[in-house]
Amino acid sequence: MGELFRSEEMTLAQLFLQSEAAYCCVSELGELGKVQFRDLNPDVNVFQRKFVNEVRRCEEMDRKLRFVEKEIKKASIPILDTGENPEVPFPRDMIDLEANFEKIENELKEINTNQEALKRNFLELTELKYILRKTQQFFDEAQFHHHQQMADPDLLEESSSLLEPSEIGRGAPLRLGFVAGVINRERIPTFERMLWRVCRGNVFLRQAEIENPLEDPVTSDSVHKSVFIIFFQGDQLKNRVKKICEGFRASLYPCPETPQERKEMAAGVNTRIDDLQMVLNQTEDHRQRVLQAAAKTIRVWFIKVRKMKAIYHTLNLCNIDVTQKCLIAEVWCPVADLDSIQFALRRGTEHSGSTVPSILNRMQTNQTPPTYNKTNKFTYGFQNLVDAYGISTYREINPAPYTIITFPFLFAVMFGDFGHGILMTLFAVWMVIRESRILSQKTDNELFNMVFSGRYIILLMGAFSIYTGLIYNDCFSKALNIFGSSWSVRPMFTSPKANWTEDLLRHVPVLQLDPDVNGVFNGPYPFGIDPIWSIATNKLTFLNSYKMKMSVVVGIIHMLFGVTLSLLNHIYFKKPLNIYLGFIPEMIFMASLFGYLVILVLYKWCAYDAATSKSAPSLLIHFINMFLFNYTDKSLPMLYSGQKGLQCFLVVCAILCVPWMLVVKPFILRHQYLRRKHLGTHNFGGIRVGNGPTEEDAEIIQHDQLSMHSEEGEEFNFGDVVVHQAIHTIEYCLGCISNTASYLRLWALSLAHAQLSEVLWTMVMHLGLNVKNLGGGILLVFVFAAFSTLTIAILLIMEGLSAFLHALRLHWVEFQNKFFGGTGFKFLPFSFETIREGRFDD
Repeated sequence: MGELFRSEEMTLAQLFLQSEAAYCCVSELGELGKVQFRDLNPDVNVFQRKFVNEVRRCEEMDRKLRFVEKEIKKASIPILDTGENPEVPFPRDMIDLEANFEKIENELKEINTNQEALKRNFLELTELKYILRKTQQFFDEAQFHHHQQMADPDLLEESSSLLEPSEIGRGAPLRLGFVAGVINRERIPTFERMLWRVCRGNVFLRQAEIENPLEDPVTSDSVHKSVFIIFFQGDQLKNRVKKICEGFRASLYPCPETPQERKEMAAGVNTRIDDLQMVLNQTEDHRQRVLQAAAKTIRVWFIKVRKMKAIYHTLNLCNIDVTQKCLIAEVWCPVADLDSIQFALRRGTEHSGSTVPSILNRMQTNQTPPTYNKTNKFTYGFQNLVDAYGISTYREINPAPYTIITFPFLFAVMFGDFGHGILMTLFAVWMVIRESRILSQKTDNELFNMVFSGRYIILLMGAFSIYTGLIYNDCFSKALNIFGSSWSVRPMFTSPKANWTEDLLRHVPVLQLDPDVNGVFNGPYPFGIDPIWSIATNKLTFLNSYKMKMSVVVGIIHMLFGVTLSLLNHIYFKKPLNIYLGFIPEMIFMASLFGYLVILVLYKWCAYDAATSKSAPSLLIHFINMFLFNYTDKSLPMLYSGQKGLQCFLVVCAILCVPWMLVVKPFILRHQYLRRKHLGTHNFGGIRVGNGPTEEDAEIIQHDQLSMHSEEGEEFNFGDVVVHQAIHTIEYCLGCISNTASYLRLWALSLAHAQLSEVLWTMVMHLGLNVKNLGGGILLVFVFAAFSTLTIAILLIMEGLSAFLHALRLHWVEFQNKFFGGTGFKFLPFSFETIREGRFDD
């Protein structure tokens, strides 16, 4: 746990890798995941780097695998994920992988092309089958009308257009032509209107819906279509009709004129459809076999290809020496992991078969290293809360270990409810117990993943809420009477006031209770708030006073702790000026004013008991008078003897701290700068890491020193220092007041949560409990369901999120601004972990 309090010590190191061993060494470093490579070719175009062709080949293999994966998903075949971590293929294996993927891709493309052609052919034959069937029905109807017309001459004109062309030719001078086809059903109304307008009503259209939807050969979607037949006279109308059909993307098919020919054609079409269906089934079976075989290994292939791509991308960050036999890389790495990095390089050299060992050489630099905070599954969530605001400056105090306790506690102060705390804890315990199963499922639900990653935060928030709920004696807005009340709630005849008659209890709505000072119960309520307050009319007055004072006490202690942590930073970075001219006056200023307020609150709680509470003076008036030096009001009793002298002394100390912080430091810094300048010495600041410079590094270090400067460096500007110090002082002094007021949100949110909980009980649950018969029992089932739903939705989720955000703000702003710079940048090691977990974004 020691490494959690401060980020890991980092060093810059040079790697000298033999060309034949570089690939295997980088592969081993990727498996280890402890080094961050620096780009040594920032000015070189990405297309001009040495391994750009290998990266392209990997990207092409990745594209082919994505195509195969898309086909597998389209076929609804599950992709097997065994959690296997395959080794990185050697560069010589790339040709075999490329050939394998090429073969699978071409086979799938060929199958898809053939299948599409077969499906198109099948669709055309199916449409033709329906055309033959429907047109036969049209002509059968026409034949029926023709026989009717023999009996009734008035029908002659109407039926002539429906007669078969052969019969029309024999019985009438007219000869009608016709075309038959298939069109999408939704286009029929527009199609019909267009035909009518263009042909001026000189065509006759009959259409019938195809009952079964047809499959589109390209998209495989179901399409509803209709068969139509259009009768017309003359070539001019024929051309118009065909152009309109073409415009509406209707498929026209040849349709024989005689019933015998139609019958023969239909039989041939049905035979061909049966044959084609058999071929289609065989093609689909073959496609399924190919995809099922690929689905078993596609995850392993993805990992292999993307590991290779990551390695070549990393090798492009390295420099190649003039002999072309050695690659030079620069990496940031934790000092504690140098041995494991050496072992990884040794393993990589052995795997490659190289006889020349890889060299790791530590460098000294003035550049600020990246910040690396080691985490485990418990601390990961809390570290993320801190990092969301800003990455810690290198080696400064990390707020995460303190946040593990203070964050859930401040949340629980606002969310204090025994019942809600139990529900939240049970949910978190469920996630913790099933965490291995949930992790193996790899759900894509982003909201659930976010909640799951903070499962230990939720667990502690729930546990602390149970504790504060017991302190507030609040469980779903009801009090728990565990130890019995410490007020005279029963007529014990210990005093005249206790002689309450039955008539008095029935008719008087409000009764005043006295504390049971000398009665059956000894002293105050043993733990938390007395349950009698839950039915008191002045409950809010009492709880507001208690929670407001408690919020101020907790807030000031939290801020004083933050100022104390800044001392550890100053000691570690060896900045005595910041201790004497920063930390000490800051601590005196806050402790003399607001620390004294905390002592006053605690003193008043202890000094006044139930018997003397009515004579207790107001702390607010005392605190205001302390700043105004106003002690003339004799009606306001003092809390203790010597109060006036002590308070005057504390205010004077606080006032003196302001120039102490504001003026002294800039002048001392100016004096130090002038002295160094006079002596001709230059002190280059910054953070030094490593084990001392070597002769080869002298030029690099000199360059780094010239490019870096700290507040004590050569470019000293007195005006800038004065302005910066003035801003810091004003911000701190005003912040002490505003930040203390900001902690009152603990009281406000706690009050809001308790009142919402009470309203929900009164307006929902009370309905079911008021009915005293059997119907009330049945009603209570539905009322409780509504109560449970609203409790989870409003009080647990909405109120929980609100309290979470306010606790987060108190940490980010009020607590961390006392000691946290947050100007660092995160250590991002080259690691295959993200590829193994399935997050393939490079």
